[in-house]
Amino acid sequence: MLRLSGWRIPPDTVAGPAVIYGEVLFAEAVAGQLGLALLDVPEDWLPGLPPRFLRRELRVSTLAAARAHPGPVFVKPADGRKGFAGQLYQAGAGLPSHDACPDDTPVYIAEPVTWQVEVRCFVLDGRVLTCSPYLREGSYTNGDLVADPRGAIRRRDMRRAIACRGTRPTGQVIDVGLIEGRGWAVVEANSAFGAGVYGCDPERVLEVLARACVPRHELGESDATWALPPVRLE
Repeated sequence: MLRLSGWRIPPDTVAGPAVIYGEVLFAEAVAGQLGLALLDVPEDWLPGLPPRFLRRELRVSTLAAARAHPGPVFVKPADGRKGFAGQLYQAGAGLPSHDACPDDTPVYIAEPVTWQVEVRCFVLDGRVLTCSPYLREGSYTNGDLVADPRGAIRRRDMRRAIACRGTRPTGQVIDVGLIEGRGWAVVEANSAFGAGVYGCDPERVLEVLARACVPRHELGESDATWALPPVRLE
């Protein structure tokens, strides 16, 4: 394992197959130097899921529309770069200013719901290799999936919420959660190379990372659909 102190890879320090783990902008810069393609889902993947996987109103819009929304609404950046906090906003109060973020910045606008638990799942070829709760009743947790005293967290139900095969790259992180009064739903998809591990099995996480970092010259037609554009440092 090589822990970089900057965005440039020192000469002759990486040989053979490699995977990347870090925040998105860093991962893109390093991938370009290694000739790797990073696989991720596009902005319209989440709102394009069938309603039974969402169980709430959710769409891609703009920051200008979010600022003008008259009531409470959940707003989050749609590009995965976390330019501002994804949370509930009241009539636009607290959202970034026009100077900080352009009006046309893509965002997710979602109906407010109450998540009883949220679970991170590292998924490979439609199979959950490892998973871990990270939020329970709004508080961070690394507790066991079966530790919920009301029996609400069941692996079987969680995996059913992920059963939208064929709509994502083969190595991905998908967060699912239990919405109060509605059932299990997909929270969002995350880049495998930048998602927090929480209580997941690191060895299984590495398997998913390896599938999400593909040598660009080996990209097949199906993988190319999900590959982020190459980034080169000047």
